Amino acid sequence: MDNELPRQMRQGPLSANEFVTTVSHFHRAEIARMAGWRDRIDRTTNWAITVVAAMLSVSLSTSSAHHGVLIFAMLLVLLLLWIEARRYRFFDVYRARVRQFERHYFAQIFSPQEDHAANWLAIVGESLRTPRFHVSHGTAFARRLRRNYIHMFTILVIAWVLKISTPSLQQATAGAGLVHSAAESVKNATLGPLPGWLVVAMTATFYLALLVSAFAFGRTDTDISEGDVHV
Repeated sequence: MDNELPRQMRQGPLSANEFVTTVSHFHRAEIARMAGWRDRIDRTTNWAITVVAAMLSVSLSTSSAHHGVLIFAMLLVLLLLWIEARRYRFFDVYRARVRQFERHYFAQIFSPQEDHAANWLAIVGESLRTPRFHVSHGTAFARRLRRNYIHMFTILVIAWVLKISTPSLQQATAGAGLVHSAAESVKNATLGPLPGWLVVAMTATFYLALLVSAFAFGRTDTDISEGDVHV
């Protein structure tokens, strides 16, 4: 029965031509899967940018808009970052396979060097048998925050501070200029039943946690270093 199966489905070594054909098709498939997840990552980033732009327009264009709109925008962007971190973990799996082929197969064809990873095919094969994530969700979260989302959060917090410290953005009848004291800004930060000082403290804690996550975690990978091409 085994003899009736196509050659490609039988166990055993492949000829040189069969190996090249298999590698070419597999590499093309992994490129497609990697590009698909890369596209999903970019979509999430685009959604986040759209949210930031829309909420800034709503909050700063009229004095009747509450500063809570910007806090709500921070939470939405955080949710999108959480989703993007999950997508990035899948992208990283296929990216790692593609890099194995580029580094240990194609690079050796174009510029032969002493083989420093003779077991790279075994690594790819094991990845196919038992797929595993290469980075944790926390690492992916920190990486995407550091590379894209930290800028969005910075814009939002600057707009929020401007909103609570500028009377003309709080009340239609107020004059131009800034508040006369920090206490007045804190008072303007009141959000429903929450006093202003508590809202300011929660926002400061939130941004401190973001900074710690961005720059204290997510730098454990050895495949990417600063200055190299990365995503």
